[in-house]
Amino acid sequence: MDSTPDPTPDDVDAGHAFYTRRSLAIYDFAILWYFSRLAWKCPAGRVLRHYDDHISGNHLDIGVGTGYFLDRCSFPTTSPRIALMDPNDACLETASSRIERYEPERHRVSVLEPFDLGGPSFGSVGMNYLLHCLPGDIRSKAIVFEHVKAVTEPGAVVFGATLLHDGVHRNWLARTVMTRNNNHGVFSNADDDLEGLEWALSQHLVEPTIEIVGCVALFSGRT
Repeated sequence: MDSTPDPTPDDVDAGHAFYTRRSLAIYDFAILWYFSRLAWKCPAGRVLRHYDDHISGNHLDIGVGTGYFLDRCSFPTTSPRIALMDPNDACLETASSRIERYEPERHRVSVLEPFDLGGPSFGSVGMNYLLHCLPGDIRSKAIVFEHVKAVTEPGAVVFGATLLHDGVHRNWLARTVMTRNNNHGVFSNADDDLEGLEWALSQHLVEPTIEIVGCVALFSGRT
């Protein structure tokens, strides 16, 4: 796989600048219902089951969106510890308000740099629809798994979903939307393929698994 230039601060900002209060107001319908069903061919319900299968009662969620899945998933305890991490204030505010009943922690931090959130280590980490928004190719952006391992318990589960560009079937709508979003910097997944994701997980996590649903890779592994 050809190397790509190191991402600039503008590249990093472009990946989350799309998520404003206005866009988040329609995110669940536009992304999690319309595009998930018609373009990605992976309904939100399938991603929700992925959360149910892997989430712990001591959870860090990175790239939080609207908090849709945290609001609907089944935690193994009635009083989970949930930390929300995102460089975008609008996402943090939207998600934290949605799951206010859990009194979530909020951290305005980028996963692309080493971080320390303080407090106990986490038993699970969710990265849902995060990787395809990070700049770089799949092999370079996989450094996020190393950063996450520094704040997790031994054997913690790391899971998520990401849109792949190659190595999966993409229908016309998926190809069109991905091209547009890559051109505008909303996505950065033109160099993300199944082989690269398999490599990234095997290098950084143990017991890695990937399930392809449409052009979405549902992945998991342990630290």
